[in-house]
Amino acid sequence: MTEYNEKQLDILMAAESLFASEGFDGTSIRSIAKVAKVNIAMISYYFGSKEKMLEALILHRTSDMKMQLDNIFKEDLTPLQKVERLIDLYISRINKNKCMYQILHFELSTKKRLMDMKSYAEVKQQNMAAFRKIIREGQETGLFKTNINIELIPPTIMGTLVHFQMNRLFFEAELGIKTDEAYENYIKNELTSHIKQTIKALLVHEN
Repeated sequence: MTEYNEKQLDILMAAESLFASEGFDGTSIRSIAKVAKVNIAMISYYFGSKEKMLEALILHRTSDMKMQLDNIFKEDLTPLQKVERLIDLYISRINKNKCMYQILHFELSTKKRLMDMKSYAEVKQQNMAAFRKIIREGQETGLFKTNINIELIPPTIMGTLVHFQMNRLFFEAELGIKTDEAYENYIKNELTSHIKQTIKALLVHEN
């Protein structure tokens, strides 16, 4: 994982906020420099371009996931408990990094610009390998089904949460959620519980 100094982190956080609120195309290097309280030359020195800054931001937000997955795998838990911990991890990360995931979803879905995302793809592959270990441990013990489409489990987890977040106003009206605190609590409790039940049904043999 790349280590950034304080100024680099200031620049990345400013870029993240502006990319999420103004869009990548609507954000200028000058506006990033102003929010980060640095000069434009410093941004060019550290990142070279706006595209490279976006790549650095995505890697910064996602590159420690494998380490956290490995830590879950090493814990003295049943395979199902590890999957539940993994779901908690996914949800907390997405909820904490809403801006970054909003930017990432838009950039990867529109394909408006070509970015060198090889490093990001490698991170995703490492994360999937760590996740696959947890699933296969459950299969080896006989707890999990053998015909699981492992690659589709993470998007099932993340897709449910992202859909809920992208349609926040609708769900707030439907569920009678009136405050930010109530919204966050609903995600932490009811939505997380629903996702865990869904994933368990996909993984575990029926009684």
